[in-house]
Amino acid sequence: MAEKKKYRTFEGVFTPSLLTILGVIMYMRLGWVVGNAGLIGAIIIIIVAHVIAVTTGLSISSVASDKKIGAGGIYYVLSRSMGIPIGGSIGIALYIGTALSIALYLVGFAESFNGFFGLGMTINDIRITGSIALIMLTALALISTSVALKAQFVILTAIAISLISIFLGTSEHAPQTLRLFSHEGSVSLEVVFAVFFPAVTGFTAGIAMSGDLKNPKKSIPLGTLSAIGIGLIVYLSLAIFIAFSVDSEVLKTDYNFLMKMALFAPAVVAGIWGATLSSALGGILGGPRILQAMSIDKVTPKLFGKGKGENDEPVNALFMVFVIAEAGILIGELDVIARVVSMFYLTAYGFINISYFLESWANPDFQPSFKIKRWIGLLGFIACFAVMFKLDMMAMIAAFAIVGLLYFALQRKEVKLQSNDVWRSVWENVVNKGLKKINANADDENSNWNPNIILFSGQSKHQAYLLELCKTVSGRTGIVTNFKLIVEKGNYKPFKRTEQIVRDDTFSELGIFARQIKVDNIYKGITNIATTFGFSGVEPNTIMMGWPKGLENSKEYSQMTETLLLLDYNLLYLDFDKKMKFGNYNSVDLWWRETDSKNAEMMLNIARFIIASPKWHQTKIRVLFVNNNNVDAEIIYTKIYELVENLRVIVEIKIINNAVEQEPFYNIIKQYSATTDLTLIGIPNYKIEKQAEFVIKTNDLFETIGSTLLVKAANNFNVLDLNFAKDE
Repeated sequence: MAEKKKYRTFEGVFTPSLLTILGVIMYMRLGWVVGNAGLIGAIIIIIVAHVIAVTTGLSISSVASDKKIGAGGIYYVLSRSMGIPIGGSIGIALYIGTALSIALYLVGFAESFNGFFGLGMTINDIRITGSIALIMLTALALISTSVALKAQFVILTAIAISLISIFLGTSEHAPQTLRLFSHEGSVSLEVVFAVFFPAVTGFTAGIAMSGDLKNPKKSIPLGTLSAIGIGLIVYLSLAIFIAFSVDSEVLKTDYNFLMKMALFAPAVVAGIWGATLSSALGGILGGPRILQAMSIDKVTPKLFGKGKGENDEPVNALFMVFVIAEAGILIGELDVIARVVSMFYLTAYGFINISYFLESWANPDFQPSFKIKRWIGLLGFIACFAVMFKLDMMAMIAAFAIVGLLYFALQRKEVKLQSNDVWRSVWENVVNKGLKKINANADDENSNWNPNIILFSGQSKHQAYLLELCKTVSGRTGIVTNFKLIVEKGNYKPFKRTEQIVRDDTFSELGIFARQIKVDNIYKGITNIATTFGFSGVEPNTIMMGWPKGLENSKEYSQMTETLLLLDYNLLYLDFDKKMKFGNYNSVDLWWRETDSKNAEMMLNIARFIIASPKWHQTKIRVLFVNNNNVDAEIIYTKIYELVENLRVIVEIKIINNAVEQEPFYNIIKQYSATTDLTLIGIPNYKIEKQAEFVIKTNDLFETIGSTLLVKAANNFNVLDLNFAKDE
């Protein structure tokens, strides 16, 4: 099989880029720009446009020198750095902009051609001439890309001769007064900029040929930036020359004045036709390659990914470009097409710049051989969207909406590449910086409790309720990691690191991380996880599991509990009522006693998170305090009210006098919380040898009341003074 022909910097990037830059706008509208904006205004427009072009050119060149560049140019770079959804949506916008720019160039060609031969200047005459030119250029591209590129050298020579002829010419309409700024009767600067901007978009013509280059990492930066730099010099020089040579009123009305003032008019005609046709040809060569690359990645229909011949020429994609370009030609008005093209290109360029900025900021693997300052990408991004906003805010919103729809469509399509995209690096960078910041303030005892829960939910059919409550208790910003413990005695072969991650719809919908590990013993497994899991900045602070019925005499369970207490975790045990479940999610009781000085604050925090949950948002919360010391109920109520008010939780406070009756605490709970949907009870401090007694009594309580969450707060919670007897 014959080797695919590859092109060097000059013919592959520099020439197509420069020919597209020195195209229809330079010959047919630069004078109009100077006439409406004035010399200073025109220079400002040229410089602002080139700020966007230069920053985008620098950004794409830097990214191109880091990655292996395949066919598809800018689309390829974006899709490999920012992922298929972003790369594809911007690639489609860029592709449409490229196809419509072909119409822009050919309508400009038709204006000049028809005017020169007197063939008629009506919109239909322009459409006919432009369509014929499109057919001929498409045929040339079908015959041979190599022939098309070689033809560009002749055209480049013609443009150079035409510019020399213009600078050596004279005008009979020299200005009486040099106009520096826009004046009354002129078109607004926003419209003038929108018409001019496509002049600087030509550098993408060379990048689009990336798959056909011998050394894209070298050719793209060198060819692109050289073309942009020479284009800037030519535009500034020509704008100054025109302003001093031709009256502004003539510039605003006569699009063919350059031919009239040139030393040799035919040279200008040849330059205009060569520039417009070569620019169109650049789009015809580059546009199909963008579509072909997107089709290979399954972004667009596979039909357009098929090529023909030894060079895999994108014939099918070329016909689609032909259709879009012909639709643009049927618009027939150069200024209208230019404004549409501007929006497509500005959108694409903005995302190209932010792509570079994110790559250089977040991706540790980003090591381009062509290095530039990171802020250049950010400047280009801001400039693009500031200009879009100024030009046409509604068009900008429409462009965002279109790109957004394309993004979500591609995201739903779930097209993926083997390469990682920059968003992973961005999030890793954000997380890294966040962890460092959190870790720096780790000793701040006044910070709010942000739950980071290790959950052991088991495998029962009621597991979903424990998952649901755990996610509710963790609040909006809390973290929950569920561990599935698989007991395999004597098996010391662990899961691979990637196999430990559990991907399940249930966990994904709740936003719970899930892992599975093999253990020899459940209790030792829980202890090991509690001891080692987590890392600096986001250490787990809470253990949650189901209430262990039937384990009151288990030595292993006692040892596990003692270890968890020594590690100073918050402990949450849920006894789930399989019959009543969580009832109607209407009532929550918080039971306090003198020994709940730390548990009380944790319960209030949990209550805050519970009422923020959609299912519990109409919940009635009660704080019930058992008064065993005959303290004045008004004193207790006032103090509890102050504590509750500080934590911004709306609750009903109920004081239960028990000084005379001295009823056991659990008996009182049975009386008042028999029908409560969720009851929170503090775990008192007890010696570990008393655990069996505590478990038996608690099991008896659970036979009477509904779903209950037992709470044992760690030392990081504030002590709420609930010993009211000393205050009398």
